[in-house]
Amino acid sequence: MSEIKDETRGADPKYAFRSEAPLPREERVARLLKTLEGILKAGIYDLPLEMYLNTCAKCNNCAEQCQVYQATGDVRDLPAWRSNLLRRVYRKHFTPSGKLFGRLVGAKEVTEEDIDAMVDGFYRCTMCRRCAVNCPLAVDNALITRIGRVILGDLGFAPKNMTGSVKTQLLDGGNTSAIPKAAFIDTLDFLEEELQDEAGVPIPIPRDVEGAEFLFAAPVSDYIMEADTLIGIAKTFHAAKASWTIGTENFDAINYGLFYSDEKLEKILNRLLAEARRLKCKTLVIGECGHATKAGLLFQKVYGRSEYQDIKIKSILEVSHRFLKEGRLRLDPAKNPDLVTYHDPCNLGRGAGLYEEPRELLRAAVMNYIEMTPTRGMNYCCGGGGGLVIAEDLHTWRMEVGGLKKVEQLRATKAKIVVAPCANCKKQLRELIQFHKLDMELAGLHDVLGKALVFEKNP
Repeated sequence: MSEIKDETRGADPKYAFRSEAPLPREERVARLLKTLEGILKAGIYDLPLEMYLNTCAKCNNCAEQCQVYQATGDVRDLPAWRSNLLRRVYRKHFTPSGKLFGRLVGAKEVTEEDIDAMVDGFYRCTMCRRCAVNCPLAVDNALITRIGRVILGDLGFAPKNMTGSVKTQLLDGGNTSAIPKAAFIDTLDFLEEELQDEAGVPIPIPRDVEGAEFLFAAPVSDYIMEADTLIGIAKTFHAAKASWTIGTENFDAINYGLFYSDEKLEKILNRLLAEARRLKCKTLVIGECGHATKAGLLFQKVYGRSEYQDIKIKSILEVSHRFLKEGRLRLDPAKNPDLVTYHDPCNLGRGAGLYEEPRELLRAAVMNYIEMTPTRGMNYCCGGGGGLVIAEDLHTWRMEVGGLKKVEQLRATKAKIVVAPCANCKKQLRELIQFHKLDMELAGLHDVLGKALVFEKNP
């Protein structure tokens, strides 16, 4: 890529992104520079961020990796072009060479039109990090996108569903769906009844048990939409004879701050850690949710309070895999005879390195398994990553652009079931399957695992 053109994108009415009411246009530039300066001075991202903002080989590798660019062919969907929106501002205002030589070194004064282009560009990126895998300079464009969104969030640009859910979680109901505590407990009671019916043995869902080894937290939406996943997880804990509990004060693992606000990310993360401390649990286990897992694993050391640093954070995939390796799970794969494939959630795969654990669990629980192509670190994003799945204004874009490569992958497997251990991926994949009329069903990993578990019935 010999040149990244200095152009901005006009609003596309078909794929319009709508945000909260932003600052007056005349105030945006000054606020953007102030926020970027604050991020750089805080030193949270330190050398990697400054290196990424200073570096681009202009080699076009990211074009070959980005599923959005592959779907549109628009230069403005190139990861390098998007990152350059912020990179040239950084060089102009925060590097000696940029201040002295300007455009000669890729620096540029930021304008209100540039900010419009950032809003459009940073919210057409799924933050999947696929482009970083083969970058010769290891530039993480997803980190630049995230920093761009944090800056835009300070200007008032963020999806309304995202900001509204965070407000509800932090101020109103303690969870993004505003489920009252009494209703949540009723839901747990109902799930226990379902567990008894399915397993034929009583399987409790412990709540507020002090001193349990594991505090389990799932996305609150799972209790409404993914009951089979939660039932499978409860079965797994029970089969392994694990010491676990759910906390009824803070039970929502969702952390949308990861996608647009460090301040919100910090508050939500510490609420969950505080629940683990309240119940004297050693390990916080995050359910089938990629972004919640990544928010915990990557940011505990940075944003977790000092008194919570001794609390371990694990994905349910790691915990269930450990149970399997210890011989604590008895599985009958004949209970899952259909052809199954596995979708690597970006935040669990490229974000947390959890590739083999879910595959080993699946191979032990199903009769027929097939990989997608490409797979693991090069697997395609579902098309709704980076929080875009909850931006309903982008639904058409997610179906017609963001998810096209994933649809091609799914079709090629001829699988009857696609397993995705991530709440956001599940929503996106369900909608893709319906929109593109794919002959397959979606399941969580613990839906399948729970179905295969064998329990000794009481005589």
